[in-house]
Amino acid sequence: MKKIYILFILIIINFKIGFAQDSQFSQFYASPLYLSPSFTGSTDGDRITINYRNQWPALSKTFQSYLLSYDHFFPHLKSGLGLLMFREQAGMSALSTTNIGFSYAYKFAFRNGWRISPGLSFFYTQRNLDFDELEFYDALISQTTTGSAADLTLEKKVDVDASFSVLAYNKRIWAGFTWDRMLKPNRSLTGKVFEEDFKFTIYGGTKIPIFDRYNWASGQSISPSFIFKTQGGFSQLDLGLYWYQMPLVIGVWYRGIPVFKELRSSDAVAFLAGFKIDQFSIGYSYDLTISNLVGFTGGTHEISINYLFFQGVTKRSRRRSIPCPSF
Repeated sequence: MKKIYILFILIIINFKIGFAQDSQFSQFYASPLYLSPSFTGSTDGDRITINYRNQWPALSKTFQSYLLSYDHFFPHLKSGLGLLMFREQAGMSALSTTNIGFSYAYKFAFRNGWRISPGLSFFYTQRNLDFDELEFYDALISQTTTGSAADLTLEKKVDVDASFSVLAYNKRIWAGFTWDRMLKPNRSLTGKVFEEDFKFTIYGGTKIPIFDRYNWASGQSISPSFIFKTQGGFSQLDLGLYWYQMPLVIGVWYRGIPVFKELRSSDAVAFLAGFKIDQFSIGYSYDLTISNLVGFTGGTHEISINYLFFQGVTKRSRRRSIPCPSF
């Protein structure tokens, strides 16, 4: 009975917070098309990405996210085209959000070594609530299959959305901007209008070779990076550091805003480990909750898989890769 009350409260919370904030992945760069359409076609061929996130498993599968994306680079058009499918389930799969769309990015190259990639994506988006998965208090008392759900009129909500982004980078530095929810899709399930707020994301970082001058530990590097997001009055800052030595990547992220009293918060610390062998990479991360919910959520588990294929370009025509990590 206690778990039912907790789930009900979490569903209500998800209605309020979910309308204001999008879902997220701790392995930002392992879900590149979700972070920014500018990453579309950022390899020299084809790429498939799979992501799974299980948030707060101690509370009966409260939030789960699934993502599948594919993108391809067209060298003669200097363009990338991609397809992304995302689904989030909350509250024993009762509340779900599904996005299916495509993304496009163009690649500009400059003689000074900088690259700029503007991107655009369009989505079909759907949100619905499955009452067959819910148990209501009055139905439990009467031992019937009817209850408060019979008095509620909710409907599936379908809409369209778009995102715009710009990414700039050279061999050591990357920085980007993404504007999501450009069309402010209606998220209300009651037939009313509840438009989702614009979401703005700024991210960047730098890749620093270690002992490169003396050729010690060749290929070893560290990458400090950040991501700042704001949407509907909510703001979030993620600060991270990656250590890379082929084929291993280890990273740590802090999620929160330690300064500015009106924005101050501490949400989680994410630990990440990944392996990259040839064209295949796999990563795992765990978010340790450090907010007031510490000890109740079970943290967050996340898995990412990336596979590159048909990277059929010559060394002469190979483009400079984005220096950000793949995890």
